[in-house]
Amino acid sequence: MWIAAGSLAAWLWLLLCQGFFWRTDIRLPARTDPDDWPAVCVVVPARDEAAVLPESLPSLLAQDYPGRAEIFLVDDGSSDGTGELARALASRHGGLPLTVDSPGEPPAGWTGKLWAVRHGIGLARARDPEYLLLTDADIAHAPDSLRELVAAARTGGFDAVSLMARLRVESLWERLVVPAFVYFFAQLYPFRRIGRRSARTAAAAGGCVLLRADAAERARIPDAIRQAVIDDVALARAVKGGGGHIWLGLAERVDSVRPYPRLHDLWRMVSRSAYAQLRHNPLLLLGTVVGLALVYLVPPVALLAGLAVGSTATAVLGGLAWLVMTGTYIPMIRYYGQPLWLAPLLPFTAFLYLLMTVDSAVQHYRGRGAAWKGRTYARPDAVVGEEN
Repeated sequence: MWIAAGSLAAWLWLLLCQGFFWRTDIRLPARTDPDDWPAVCVVVPARDEAAVLPESLPSLLAQDYPGRAEIFLVDDGSSDGTGELARALASRHGGLPLTVDSPGEPPAGWTGKLWAVRHGIGLARARDPEYLLLTDADIAHAPDSLRELVAAARTGGFDAVSLMARLRVESLWERLVVPAFVYFFAQLYPFRRIGRRSARTAAAAGGCVLLRADAAERARIPDAIRQAVIDDVALARAVKGGGGHIWLGLAERVDSVRPYPRLHDLWRMVSRSAYAQLRHNPLLLLGTVVGLALVYLVPPVALLAGLAVGSTATAVLGGLAWLVMTGTYIPMIRYYGQPLWLAPLLPFTAFLYLLMTVDSAVQHYRGRGAAWKGRTYARPDAVVGEEN
């Protein structure tokens, strides 16, 4: 009964005191078109992305942007013809100018993605842009995406404006796991706090980050976070730590086209870097497992156990905690256009995430480290954030 009471207390605190993380109305802030549209360079790191480029790259090429804009796609050692396909798509679709280049293998101390980003930013600086749009190769943008991001950044005086791209939810496992992924992220990094200059909370979504070029230079991006296995939270911390004003919200027409049809695919997405998020610290892992169990698993267990043994108080406390949990999850379920019956299943999904996190630690201690596109990063002192 007391454990169930503790779980309910935790949910009441999350509901009222964690930045209203459960609300999904944090969209691009109020904005007006600037009198002059600044130059923007789009940097796209891409490693073995031939499967998704036909859906994503044409959306960047077709951006309806009134100012000068150019795309730099950095082919990060692909083996599937990513660079050649990008050139062919640009030739076929036209639109914004596209440069495809490759930086070669990253030197010691760099993750591959950030080495590619560094190369792309280096190419972009020759064009002297005011803004850099860092976007992943699996992200499809609406035609007005770039102009809306720039207008929001100019109007609000933001040094970084980031959108959490809407992930794909088509398979059963995607419907169970993907909305919870964004829900958990918002719980850790409440979006409302990120946009406040006075708040310490800093985060970004690496799939779509519009960054002022001078802010990137002040924060030494990406050199300052070159060891980041998962990089966007690290980027946001560096920019905000340097006095920058940042903003993060949910996207309306910026979508990830990468499929995760099987549980195995989603498991790999989470487990490859979950333990890195915990800084490879066994105590943080233990605390995370206990916290997940108390907050997400205790409510349904307490309800069922209370009913089984005739403990009304235990059942009521567990049921109320489960009800609050479900209520906070419903806005995210609606944002993803999913049926409401999925909301009460959040404890099951949280249990999967618990297992994924433990598996990430097991893989680390087996010497496999965090893996991404054929590369493994085993450094225990890696700076962490979130990876595409």
